[in-house]
Amino acid sequence: MEFIGTLALILFLTLFVGHYSQRMGVPGVIGQLLVGVVLGPAILNWIHLNSLVQVFSDLGVIILMFIAGLESNIALLKKYLRPALIVAVIGVIFPVVIMGASGLLFHFSRLECFFLGVVFSATSVSISVEVLKEFHALDTKEGATILGAAVADDIIGVILLSILVSMMGESSGNQNLLIVILKQILYFVGVYLLIKWIAPYLMRTADHLFMTASRTIMSMIICLAMAWLAELVGLSGAVGAFFAGIAVAMTPAHEEIGESVEPIGYAIFIPMFFVSVGLNMNFSHLWQSLGFVVLMTVLGIGTKLIGCGLGGKLSGFDLTSNYVIGAGMISRGEMALITAQIGFSAKLMDPTHYSDVILVIILVTIIAPFILKHAITRQRNLATE
Repeated sequence: MEFIGTLALILFLTLFVGHYSQRMGVPGVIGQLLVGVVLGPAILNWIHLNSLVQVFSDLGVIILMFIAGLESNIALLKKYLRPALIVAVIGVIFPVVIMGASGLLFHFSRLECFFLGVVFSATSVSISVEVLKEFHALDTKEGATILGAAVADDIIGVILLSILVSMMGESSGNQNLLIVILKQILYFVGVYLLIKWIAPYLMRTADHLFMTASRTIMSMIICLAMAWLAELVGLSGAVGAFFAGIAVAMTPAHEEIGESVEPIGYAIFIPMFFVSVGLNMNFSHLWQSLGFVVLMTVLGIGTKLIGCGLGGKLSGFDLTSNYVIGAGMISRGEMALITAQIGFSAKLMDPTHYSDVILVIILVTIIAPFILKHAITRQRNLATE
């Protein structure tokens, strides 16, 4: 029952803090992130990231990305696939090289430097999606490029992490890497089959079931199953949920599903995800590691902002669009946290550095929505001049 009280407190605070954040012109997600920072170990130490909070948070990411898939313009995603791939590749190279090399300044080993770069090559687009939705910019060329690039650099990041783990010495490492890549190829074959045949068949089947909200239930089955399968092949569940959303969006039921799933997500699960990001923050060792934290936070922002912006420039976008794309790719969130945890478990990083890296991930994630809001507002102001 203690969790029920915790849930009520979190929902109450995120509701009103999010409201007043938007009234002050700040993205609502920032207020929700700060609720986690204040309630968690960083300040008041009232709430901790336990298993129940984590489960609700994971469901929040999945539902948020499912909604993003539902609201995506498929024609735009196809049109901007090439720019998305260019943005993703350059957006991975910049942090791997620059942040990895910067680790040498703090006496990291070469392996730790490479791992540091891989952690910050990840993009967690779920928070950017919320800001894009808030500003009605998800269904734009920049929104399509950000979504496509985030999926692509998720895959690149998983492959790089697999290479790193295999470098730790097991003779079966190369075989394991090949198996991971093969599984992911099979997964995307499954995504194609889902969009083309499976999802339409399942949604038609739901129409004949004598159950309340049968279409909504079937759509959630597709969403959760695709997220689960994505995790099985080494991808983020958010990626699977995004493709599930695209698959359902291609069926006649997509408008009804969007109207019914949004209240499920925003009533409970999505606020829990944003709060959980803040709950990861801890200031206990901040002063000892201040130089590292400040430099890596600046580089964490700059490598994606400049790197992905450069990818946009090479793809023919103008300066304001490049700024929006770069800003939309800054957030690291759960993808970087997961990558850091997997690598730490594989002993790719010293424990003293690990907590500092987590703090940098959280700081970058909290700052990212401010930059994205500024980029979108600037683009719109210039367009109206």
